Amino acid sequence: MSAISNFQRLLTVILQLMWTCTNIRSLAPSPLDRNKTGLFDIFWKCAQTGEQKSFCVAVCCIVMAFSILFIQ
Repeated sequence: MSAISNFQRLLTVILQLMWTCTNIRSLAPSPLDRNKTGLFDIFWKCAQTGEQKSFCVAVCCIVMAFSILFIQ
């Protein structure tokens, strides 16, 4: 089953994408800041969201990890 057809997996992929883009931007901001328009702007937007809502993203990642490890 693909991640698109399963809502929980889709949320996991989105959270991981935001977390990864935020960490890449903190280490090397120029590749993401260069692509603010066009096809790769989704990575810049994910990094911005991850930075602005970092506490919420971290809590969601912990809850999602707990649910994957112990509930499924």
